[in-house]
Amino acid sequence: MKKYFSIFIFFISLSAFAQDPVKEKQIKQAQEREEQERIKEVLSNDKTTDIRKVEEDKKKKDSISATVTVIDSLYREDQFYIGLTYDLLQNRPDGVSQNSFSSGVHIGFLRDFPLNKRRNIAIAVGLGYSMNDYRQNIKITEVDGKPFYEVVNENDVNFDKNKFALHYLDLPIEFRWRTSTIQSHRFWRIYTGFKLSYLLLNKSKYVQGNEKVRIFGNDDFNKLQYGAYISFGYNTWNFHAYYGLNSLFKSEAKIDGKSIDMNTLNIGLMFYIL
Repeated sequence: MKKYFSIFIFFISLSAFAQDPVKEKQIKQAQEREEQERIKEVLSNDKTTDIRKVEEDKKKKDSISATVTVIDSLYREDQFYIGLTYDLLQNRPDGVSQNSFSSGVHIGFLRDFPLNKRRNIAIAVGLGYSMNDYRQNIKITEVDGKPFYEVVNENDVNFDKNKFALHYLDLPIEFRWRTSTIQSHRFWRIYTGFKLSYLLLNKSKYVQGNEKVRIFGNDDFNKLQYGAYISFGYNTWNFHAYYGLNSLFKSEAKIDGKSIDMNTLNIGLMFYIL
């Protein structure tokens, strides 16, 4: 009996050992399938990530393109200006000269209207204010309630101050050419135009020792001034020149019986903003 039991155990052991390779093969196949599934899942996730990235990049590009289009549609230049000038009197009567520094200040707004697709050619219409301070040797006083003019000989009379100041409302219109682009604010420009000015206020002042003469609202000054101008330069620095085409004074203003037919030439610098 013991002999038969031993034989039975031997056959069971052989059977168990015989089944091990099969199980190992099945386990190995299962592991391979699991690895393949894992690889597929990783590849699927990477592909989804790549697609999302492409879509996000496309959205960014579309957004940038749309932004550029909007900016370009509103692209304008040089709409605010500030100018500083040296004011020279032209066609001066005999004996009239300027002394010290005759200065001008000009500020205003110009609406830019581009005329071409590149937007570097435009016209501009604006509104501004200017003050011109002329220091010279024409003494303005009043005789019988009317302005009286005389030339002061500076070799004989040492006066302290003599000037007249003119304050204007300006209406400029100009043609513009520039090398600007939407990306750069540094460019060459040439602007030329015509300016109509309305006299808001005028005052003259003469000071010699204890003598002080001030006159406001002298009706002998022309209410309207008009002239041509040009501004050109690069980036911040721009040369500016304005030439008045009519006289500062009416024909009633005279020195020794001759009309004071002076006009102005203003030269200086013009600065543009926005």
